[in-house]
Amino acid sequence: PVRSLRASPQARSAMPSWVIDRYGRNEVLRFTRDMMFPIIHFPNEVIIKVHAASLNPIDLSMRSGYGATALNMKRDPLKLKSAETEFPLTLGRDVSGVVMECGLSVSYFKPGDEVWAAIPPWKQGTLSEFVVASGNEVSFKPKRLSHTEAASLPYVGLTAWSAVNQVGGLNQSNCSGKRVLILGASGGVGTFAVQLVKAWGAHVTAVCSHAGIMRRNTETVACCQRLCIPLPWGQGFRSFALLDSIFDFILDNVGGSTEKWALDLLKKWSGATYVTLVTPFLINMDKLGVADGMLQTGVTVGSKTVKHLFKGVHYRWAFFMPSGPSLDEIAELVDSGKIQPVIDQVFSFSEVPKAFLKLEGGHARGKTVIDVISKK
Repeated sequence: PVRSLRASPQARSAMPSWVIDRYGRNEVLRFTRDMMFPIIHFPNEVIIKVHAASLNPIDLSMRSGYGATALNMKRDPLKLKSAETEFPLTLGRDVSGVVMECGLSVSYFKPGDEVWAAIPPWKQGTLSEFVVASGNEVSFKPKRLSHTEAASLPYVGLTAWSAVNQVGGLNQSNCSGKRVLILGASGGVGTFAVQLVKAWGAHVTAVCSHAGIMRRNTETVACCQRLCIPLPWGQGFRSFALLDSIFDFILDNVGGSTEKWALDLLKKWSGATYVTLVTPFLINMDKLGVADGMLQTGVTVGSKTVKHLFKGVHYRWAFFMPSGPSLDEIAELVDSGKIQPVIDQVFSFSEVPKAFLKLEGGHARGKTVIDVISKK
C-alpha cells in the first residue's frame, strides 16, 4: 500500500524557540513563540519533539559569529539566497526527544520512538519545541537514561568518538593496555573520552585545566574520582610535562601552548598519535574567506603532520561528525553501564540565557542541560 502523506501535528505553523537575530553576547538571545515550525524537505528526515537539549562551547562561539563563513557556505553552497540567511538562528546541538513525523523513506524509526541526536551546526538547533534531523543522524535513546540525562551526551560523545576512533584509530580490539592522556578532561568531551577509552581497557590519565593552569578544585577531584580517573597534580602543565610518563595516545581539548610540550610525552616511532580538537579551520575561513582560509588550513595541517612524522609521532586534527550509527554504539556502552552522563546543572527552558551565562563563566564539571518541556 502507498503510504499516505500526513500534515505536521495539528498543522502547526509556529513554535516556541530561543533564537538570535544577530551575532553578539548574551543579550542577542531572544525568546519567540513564532519560530517557523520545521518542515520535512527530504524523504530521509524526521521531526523530533524536543524533551531536553544541552549547551556546548560551540553554542557560545556560534552566538558570537564564530564559523559563520564556513557554516553559511554549507547552508547555501550555490549562494542562491541573500546574505545572512541564517537568521533567525536557533542554537543548541543536542536533542533527546520523541519522533513526531517521518519522511517517506524513513523505515528505521516511527512516530512515538524515543531518540537522541546531535544536529550539525549548519542546521537549525535544538533550543526549540521541535527540530528536524536526517534519519542517519538519529539513534534510539539509551533505555537506562532519562531525556535530561541523554541530552548531555550526543554532541560531546560524537566529537570524542571522532577523535578517538575515526581519527585516532582506537577501538575495543586494540585499545587494551594502551596509555592514554586526556588534556582538558573535566569538560563534556573530556569526561566522555576518558570513559570511552577506559571502557576499551586503556590506562587513562586525565588532566583537568583552566587557562593552562592545573587547579586542585574539589569539584574536579570528585568528578574524576567518580569516573575512576588517575589525576596528576602539580604547579602547572609544564611541571606535569617533566614527569617521566610516556603515552601511546593523547587527546588535546585545550590547545594553545600545550602542543609545544605535549607531543614530547608520546612514545616515539611506535605509532603513537596526538589528536587535537582545537583547530584554526573555521577561524581561517572567517578571517581570510573561503578559498584562502581553506588553503591556509591545508598548509598548516600538512606542515605540522610532516614535521611531527619525522619526529616519530602522528599529528591529527579531529572534528565533530554527526552519525546515527556511532550513536548506536555509544548507546550500547551507556546501557551496559560503561559510560555515564556527567551533568553540571539543569536549567528550565525559560532559563536559557542563564544557562549560557553559566557555560560562559567556565569551571563547569560536566554538561549544562536544558529541560525543554519543563513548565517552569
